[in-house]
Amino acid sequence: MEIQKVPHDHGNGVGLEQLLEQLGRAEEFSSVAECFRLLSDPTRVRIFWLLSHREECGINLAAMLGISGPALSHHLRPMRECGLLECRRDGKEVYYRVARRETCELLHRLTEQLLAIGCPLTDGCGGEDTEGLAEELHRYLLEHLADRVTIEQLSQRFHVNATTLKKKFKERYGDSLAAHIHHHRMERAAELLVSTDASIGEIAAQVGFQGQSRLTSAFQARFGVTPSNYRRRAKGKRQREEKNGEKIGKAT
Repeated sequence: MEIQKVPHDHGNGVGLEQLLEQLGRAEEFSSVAECFRLLSDPTRVRIFWLLSHREECGINLAAMLGISGPALSHHLRPMRECGLLECRRDGKEVYYRVARRETCELLHRLTEQLLAIGCPLTDGCGGEDTEGLAEELHRYLLEHLADRVTIEQLSQRFHVNATTLKKKFKERYGDSLAAHIHHHRMERAAELLVSTDASIGEIAAQVGFQGQSRLTSAFQARFGVTPSNYRRRAKGKRQREEKNGEKIGKAT
């Protein structure tokens, strides 16, 4: 698209050329408009919101929404075709869930923020059940030890400001969020050193460290030995125990 000058230049300095260039990409705006069009129906918004939180079969979906099977299919078909939903078949049942796409995650967040409703996975975000929030947060972090999740990302996901999130977590677990998860990372690394033959670098990635050297430094500070020495000692101890067990077996 050829960049044109606007009739009135108000001198607001907001990168007019860049804005006009982006406006010329009509197909990109069309894809965004299509997402909003598909969610312009309140029943589809309800379907999208529900399936953002859990996978559900078609029969249950219809019952939860209070609509017939054919009516549900009428809503599901276009949402699947445009990539908002994905499904799988298990026997005669078909299960649906929101697609694992960044677009869907953004739409989910926008929906909850506009409706000012709480996420059922985060009880306590705005009410009295702060223990439920802390436990869900804790469970989420343990499931994502390999990821470097920021406070800002957690705040957005659990719909609570960062200060409150950190405060409630410490009230529940008696330690800061960062220190608590660091402890779990160290324990997980120690477990992997003993139970697997994975390299130190591979283990570092599995517990959220960017490189072997960073894990080695943190591990030595926590356990007083390097990961390699920890593994060597654990292996020697196991061999001694196995040898002693064989001796006892022979003696009996």
